[in-house]
Amino acid sequence: MTFADTATVFVTAGNGGNGVVSFRHEKYVDKGGPDGGDGGKGGDVIFVASDNVNTLVDFRFKPELKAGDGGPGAKRDKHGRNGADLRVKVPVGTIILRGEEILADLAESGQEAIAAKGGNGGFGNAHFKSSVRQAPRIAELGESGEKFEAKLELKLVANVGLVGFPNAGKSTFLSVVSNARPEIADYAFTTLTPNLGVADVDNETLLIADIPGLIEGASEGRGLGDDFLKHVERTSVILHLIDAWSDDVYEKYLTIRRELENYSEDLACKPEVVVLTKIEGMDNELLHMQVESVKNAINGRTANFDGEKYGSKVPIFPISSKTGVGVKELLRFAKKIVDAEIERTKIVENPNSDIENETPVITLSQEQINEAWVVEKSDGIFIVHGAKIEKFANRTDFSNIHGVNRLRDIMKKMGIIHELERQGATAISTIRIADHEFTLLES
Repeated sequence: MTFADTATVFVTAGNGGNGVVSFRHEKYVDKGGPDGGDGGKGGDVIFVASDNVNTLVDFRFKPELKAGDGGPGAKRDKHGRNGADLRVKVPVGTIILRGEEILADLAESGQEAIAAKGGNGGFGNAHFKSSVRQAPRIAELGESGEKFEAKLELKLVANVGLVGFPNAGKSTFLSVVSNARPEIADYAFTTLTPNLGVADVDNETLLIADIPGLIEGASEGRGLGDDFLKHVERTSVILHLIDAWSDDVYEKYLTIRRELENYSEDLACKPEVVVLTKIEGMDNELLHMQVESVKNAINGRTANFDGEKYGSKVPIFPISSKTGVGVKELLRFAKKIVDAEIERTKIVENPNSDIENETPVITLSQEQINEAWVVEKSDGIFIVHGAKIEKFANRTDFSNIHGVNRLRDIMKKMGIIHELERQGATAISTIRIADHEFTLLES
C-alpha cells in the first residue's frame, strides 16, 4: 500500500433548504392561514479517526468532500428533509487545517470533529405568523454550508520515535521488539515510509515509530527526513540509534542533533536516549571508546535533556538487536521516560490556578460578539458588518419585497438604521450587507 501523510481536500458542507410561502386552501375555508414549512438543515462534514485507516493516499484521488443539501419546506407545515452528513474516516493522528488554523487534532481512535458545518434551513411563512401579521408573505432562504480548502496532515501517534542515519539498525530493532515487519536490508534507505510497532514491556506496552533515515540537510528538505520528522513530534522520547561500528560516531550524533534542532525547538528539547547498535562481536575496548566518543559529543553541546531525573546522567545504551543484549533494559528505561513525560504533560495542561492572585479579565460573551455591528462608508455606499445582521441578510430573499422589509425592520430594532441616518444615509442610499445591496427605504 502506498503511504501518504499529507493531502489537500475541498470540503463543502450542505446548504440549508429554503423555506416556502404557502397558505392553506381547504374546502369551506375562505382564507386559510400560512402553512409554509421550514427548509431542512444542510449536512455536516465530519472527520472520524479510525484504526482501520493508516494513510491519506485515497484523498489524493478523491479530493472533493461534499455533504448533502437540505430540502425545501413544503405546504402544510412540512419540514424539508435534512441533508445527509458526510463522515470521513482518517488515520489516528490526523490534523485538519484551514489555512494556518488547526480545526481538529484527531489523536485517539473514534475521535470525531465537525470540520464544516451545514447551513441552517430557512423559515417558511408559517414561522412568521403573529397577532399583528396574520398572512405573512415572508420566507427565508437556506444558509450556505461552509466551504473551503483543507489540508490533512498525518502525524503518527507513538510513545517512542527512532531516529538516526540510514542503516543504523532502526528497522531491525523495531522488528525484534514488536510485531512490526519493516523491510530490512544491508543498504541505506531501506525504510521509505514510517513504521509502527507495539513492544511489550513488563506487561505494559510501548508504541514505537521507525522514521526513515535522516541525512545531513534533512531539515532543509534533503533526502527523506524532512517529510517524516513531523512524525517524531508527538513522541515522549527519541531513541537516537547510531551504528557502533561507525568510524565517526561523534559526528553522526552531532549531525542528527543539528537536524532535530533545525527542524523545531520542541523536537530538539524532547527527552533523548542514544543507542549504539550492532555491538555483537565488538570487543570491550572498542565499545568503551565509542561510548566515550558519544559522551564527548553530548557534553560538547548544550544538552536540553536532564538525564539525571531518569536515573542516568548520560543516557547511552549499547545494544545488539540480533542477540538481545541490552534490548530489554533499553525498553524499560524508555518506558520510565514515557511515564514521566505523560505525568509532566498532565501537570502542564492542568496547572493548579491561584485564584486569589489571578488578574480579572473582562471579556465579551459570544452572543455579544455576534450582536455587534459596525457601519462604514465607501464610494458612496454604506457597508454594514456584523455576524448577526449578515446572517439575516444571507437568509433574506431579495426578490421578495416583504422579506427585504423584514430585514429593514430587524436593522431598525438593532439600531443600525439610526446609525445609517446619523452618518448621512437617505431613503435612496445604497446599503450593502454581506454582498447584498438594497436601498435604505423601499423605493
